[in-house]
Amino acid sequence: MSSKLIQPPPMAASREAISRRRGNAKMLLSFSDFNSKTLSFSDNPFRLRPMCIGKVTEQSSASSPTDQQEVDEEEDITVSQIKEELYEALKGINRGVFGVKSDKKAEIEGLVKLLECRNPTPEPTGELDKIGGCWKLIYSTITVLGSKRTKLGLRDFVSLGDLLQQIDIAQGKTVHVLKFDVRGLNLHDGEFRIVANFKIISKSSVEITYESSTIMPDQLMNIFKKNMNLLLGIFNPEGLFEISYLDEDLQVGRDGKGNLFVLEKSEEP
Repeated sequence: MSSKLIQPPPMAASREAISRRRGNAKMLLSFSDFNSKTLSFSDNPFRLRPMCIGKVTEQSSASSPTDQQEVDEEEDITVSQIKEELYEALKGINRGVFGVKSDKKAEIEGLVKLLECRNPTPEPTGELDKIGGCWKLIYSTITVLGSKRTKLGLRDFVSLGDLLQQIDIAQGKTVHVLKFDVRGLNLHDGEFRIVANFKIISKSSVEITYESSTIMPDQLMNIFKKNMNLLLGIFNPEGLFEISYLDEDLQVGRDGKGNLFVLEKSEEP
């Protein structure tokens, strides 16, 4: 028995997405769970890829030239390329709030996992300066569908604007801001604010505790007051939040229910 690097199964959705930019080259894209401790890091954070160590027989130790070419091509995929494909995949889906097709969702998930495997900040809670500030949601698997969307008036009467996350490291607080545009009342700057506290519980996780919520102005409160519990139930950030990717302008995380969030750094509102 000898040790050999074993590549996990390829990600079909993400491979197809990136191959659109790289011609018809065949690539094997591998990753491991973002909680895995088997990630191997080199001096260049944009050429990282996870490796799984296992035991194989001598007969399987040889790799073909084609296999080696696939691995080499995989290593050439940069974070910039993955981000470019991710932003392209997110076009026209309104952050996923009102649902996306299963193939599109799989494509996005595959690209996100490729980013998570190349995370330049494996211990984000130890680099709080990168986390602080304002972030804008660009994708989430949390959805507002069917009767929920109707009850909240998010079909015709009310439009959902930016969803922002303002993180105050010094105070240990986060403010989640949902912007609304209510055409019938000529309101273009209504908002729902959720204030919460957070505490670090691991090298990559925080625990978020709900503190309060408000809707402004009063006209908007009159619209939502019957469904405040519904609105809060959808967007309340309380619970575990694990940061699986973090750099200067992009953050990826998952909550305790497994929902995925992709946010980009934004200017303070």
